[in-house]
Amino acid sequence: MLTELATERGVQPTQTLRGTGITSETLRDPTAEVTAAQELVLVRNLLADLPDVPGLGLEAGTRYHAPSFGPLGFAMISSPTVGEALEVVTRWFDLSFSFSTLHRHDESDRVTLVLDDTGVPDDVRCFNTERDLSAIITMMRPLLPTVPIMLASLDIALPEPSYVDRYRDILAAIGTKPNFSMPETVMRIDATLLPLALPQANRHIAEMCVQQCAALMHRRQARVGVSGQVRQHLLRRGHTTNQDEVARAMNLTVRTLRRRLAEEGTSYRELAAETTGLLAEDLLSSGLPVEQIAERLGYADASSFTHAFKSWKGVTPGRFARERQRLRVPQREDSPY
Repeated sequence: MLTELATERGVQPTQTLRGTGITSETLRDPTAEVTAAQELVLVRNLLADLPDVPGLGLEAGTRYHAPSFGPLGFAMISSPTVGEALEVVTRWFDLSFSFSTLHRHDESDRVTLVLDDTGVPDDVRCFNTERDLSAIITMMRPLLPTVPIMLASLDIALPEPSYVDRYRDILAAIGTKPNFSMPETVMRIDATLLPLALPQANRHIAEMCVQQCAALMHRRQARVGVSGQVRQHLLRRGHTTNQDEVARAMNLTVRTLRRRLAEEGTSYRELAAETTGLLAEDLLSSGLPVEQIAERLGYADASSFTHAFKSWKGVTPGRFARERQRLRVPQREDSPY
């Protein structure tokens, strides 16, 4: 969907996919999976290629519908009730495209869903939040077409933008107004909606799709191993994530996480250093100043980051960035990237 959005605005897929490792064949393969790290590079490419398009995340989100999410989407729309659909989404949210995590809190009169973006890199946070909200709203309307107000309230952890009318247009479909500059992005759903039946309810299909979600998650975890799962968490969350948070996200104790990483011949410290190096390379390739990159990666100052980077790569960050820029030449149409 993101490559289609870019193409409509004059950016060729080969340009949007540069550095992602995603090929044109991948896009045509319905069984192919795109990792969080690949998605992150793709989003950064999109933002770099279309810097003057306001509300790009909102526009991207309107292109996502239930089938876009595979088994997760079909399990949601096939659920017998709104409440069961919410259970599906919160349980299998990691199978979605989002860089955020979703937390659910049940209260006596409502369900609160918090989109936690604390670990999302700063340069993609606005796009990620806007895409998430726009996609969620786009999918909500067909679920309960006769319910005028589907969200009791919506708080958004972003400042009110100049294109606020686009938010209002999208939210008008579910009878909600946004509250900007809030501490968290929070959706509140009235508890009276939970028992309502969905128009495409089919318990058999829903259960089958939930089984597919479980199988997909199992395959994903088995394929990458524990170390691969840790890498994905670190790439999605960056330096703001510590070992305790990663272990909790993987439903493991810190002790068990350490043991299983040791069995795979590595450690959390090694994986964190490796991932920081990958993030540093990506940020340097994007053209950000060394000072900003050092701050984003949690270093006290640019000199500390420069020292660490040189120990990894044997060259200074500045030289690495210049070499990457020199190699960034137009690619052939038949290039997979």
